[in-house]
Amino acid sequence: MPVPPTGIDRRTLLKGGLATVGGFLAGAGVLAPGAAEAAPRVDRVLAKNLSVPWGIAFLPNGDALVGERDSGNVHVVRRGGGRRQVGDLSVFSQKSNFGEGGLLGLALHPGFASNRWVYAYLSTRSDNRVVRMRFADGRLGKRHLVLGGIPMSVHHNGGGLVFGPDGLLYVSTGDGEDMTAAQDRSSLGGKVLRLTPTGEAAPGNPYGNRTWSMGHRNVEGITFDARGNLWASEFGEKEADELNRIVAGANYGWPRVEGSDGSGGFRDPFAQWSPTSICSPAGVAVARGRAWLGALRGQCLYSVRLTGDDAGRKRRHFAGRFGRIRSVMTAPDGSLWVTTSNRDGRGSPGPADDRVIRIALG
Repeated sequence: MPVPPTGIDRRTLLKGGLATVGGFLAGAGVLAPGAAEAAPRVDRVLAKNLSVPWGIAFLPNGDALVGERDSGNVHVVRRGGGRRQVGDLSVFSQKSNFGEGGLLGLALHPGFASNRWVYAYLSTRSDNRVVRMRFADGRLGKRHLVLGGIPMSVHHNGGGLVFGPDGLLYVSTGDGEDMTAAQDRSSLGGKVLRLTPTGEAAPGNPYGNRTWSMGHRNVEGITFDARGNLWASEFGEKEADELNRIVAGANYGWPRVEGSDGSGGFRDPFAQWSPTSICSPAGVAVARGRAWLGALRGQCLYSVRLTGDDAGRKRRHFAGRFGRIRSVMTAPDGSLWVTTSNRDGRGSPGPADDRVIRIALG
């Protein structure tokens, strides 16, 4: 039997751009800095001259595997700076064949230290899929299919991967530009999926298949916090971008609703941005009690307070400094690694190349 949506947050003062909190306008979602919050600062550029760096997966020594969406190249980016290529996961000879698809998320198996499994979400000519391969002797090996058949299109390919505290793999997918997929429990599109490490439906899933949550338009960023809560960013169409806490069996409304629907029965966002031109959230990470989201059209890094009396409060950082920001990951040392997306065909604001940047949190 399906598990009904639970714990619905009705954050009406984040809806519609008209409410105020403590005298600050909440519609644009950006409130004044809190006295107790130190601003993040740029520590260094770790790698540059990349082409749409997307997936980041941290190795045990603090270095990270970083994939390029468009080329399919995978690099080890060193924690102190510098990179070297360790693999090529490209499946197309021409980028125009797959639009926003390509090499997307990366994740390491929880037992990576002994089994060396690296997971990747990538696009083929017919679908999006999750594969895994060994990382040994400084190179990525042969690909093994974990899950295929995820809807693929020019837009809305999802691409997030994260292993949870339960040792299971969570995969965020887009609707593949087929809006009906998001409300179809049997479709892999417009979902957060919960899988065993070999790709089967995980025991205890609410619908008896791979679906964990549904009603999503396009989720690129997905992460767990220290308490085991699952968070995801979601691109809106015209009305509202979203930060959602993902709950088993919950329906987030797309395409029937975008953003909060009040008492309409779908699970509301924890926070939202309206209009979508101020955000377009891609990657998401959690650190220091805040969610940190990369904003593409907003050309900044957003933070959202997750607890306390000011839960849901949003701040904007590095506005316009680096252009379009895509991925955000928490490093083992507590810093954030962010990637830029200025060579993704949506203009070239900021630096002409794409970079991996280390952000120190005060």
